[in-house]
Amino acid sequence: MALSTIQQIHTLVTEKKQFLITFRKDAGSDAIGSVAALMAFLTAQGKRVDVVVDGFVLPDKLQFLKIARSFQNNFSHLQKFILTIDVKNTGVEELSYDVKDEKLRIYITPKHGALAREHITTAQTDFKYDAIFVVDTPDLESLGATYRNNSDLFYTEPVINIDHHIANEQFGQINIVDSTVATSAELLFDIFKQLGEEHISQEVATALLTAMIDSTRSFTAENVKPQTLRTASTLMALGADRQYIIHNLYRTKTIGSLKLWGEALAQLERHENLNLVATRLSRDIFVQTGASESSLYDIVDELIVYSPEAKLILLTHEHANGDDTIHSILYAAKGYDAKALLKSLNPTGDDMRASVTMREKSVREVEEKVIEEVKYRLDALKK
Repeated sequence: MALSTIQQIHTLVTEKKQFLITFRKDAGSDAIGSVAALMAFLTAQGKRVDVVVDGFVLPDKLQFLKIARSFQNNFSHLQKFILTIDVKNTGVEELSYDVKDEKLRIYITPKHGALAREHITTAQTDFKYDAIFVVDTPDLESLGATYRNNSDLFYTEPVINIDHHIANEQFGQINIVDSTVATSAELLFDIFKQLGEEHISQEVATALLTAMIDSTRSFTAENVKPQTLRTASTLMALGADRQYIIHNLYRTKTIGSLKLWGEALAQLERHENLNLVATRLSRDIFVQTGASESSLYDIVDELIVYSPEAKLILLTHEHANGDDTIHSILYAAKGYDAKALLKSLNPTGDDMRASVTMREKSVREVEEKVIEEVKYRLDALKK
């Protein structure tokens, strides 16, 4: 008899020892909190776990999730290269190496005789990970460089795909995708209960509840259902402190982030024919306010609250680090697909929140390009 998806995950978690967890670039609190919970859940069972996310920077408001501070933005190493030299007949007198012009040179002096090419063989070890969890991610391409530069890893090791977005491409060997729930955190909680509720610690429950509270704007989002509230209640019963989470998420904003929010409001423009509001932020604003880019998703969430009649929210900004990249983030309410509306601009993200980057253009030019694309796609849907 074929194993159920939960039984397959249970087998992997039981038999495997080293796990990679990853999620899409520019993901929000649902992905970060869910993965923090998954990391804690697996670590509690003695598993070795790495979280690697392309370009990851932990938002200031989530710094209180201590386990998320260990997330990495690139791999330290995936495999080892093995150089084997047969010295049976020559022995080794001396071994040394140097690096010159970015090339490693190894010097071997035999005790007697000479070494030849046929004495040398090379090999690579297996990948360091036994299995991969991909959370809150519609497709592998959305992982950015994590997948692009290491695609062999994702085709060699089993992939467990967990997501709540309807656009998910079911790319895993094991797929748990359910668009009827509001968050990926809910899916993970259900998985944890079936794998072993005794491993749902206070740390796990807190990370899951954080993901749910922030990604649903304290359960005010349109996709919140009674089952979402039931899950939240159960997590609190398991030790998640709602007041502690709320305090860290919403009551610890820096002066810089508040100033950034004020600048975003000052630049706000409404496009009533598109049900869209847009704002933009220059690099100078980050310098003047002292705010970091991690505050940007908070601004999108605040704009959603501030403009309840808008179905689309667009935030375009220069990067604070001084490069020439312009980044646009589009949030779409229920009934709209953010990624589809940006289709020809090579977006990353999902139906609720998608983003694009461009170079060698001004913030205004990129904003206009994105709005033009949104208008084109909306007009096409009307025909």
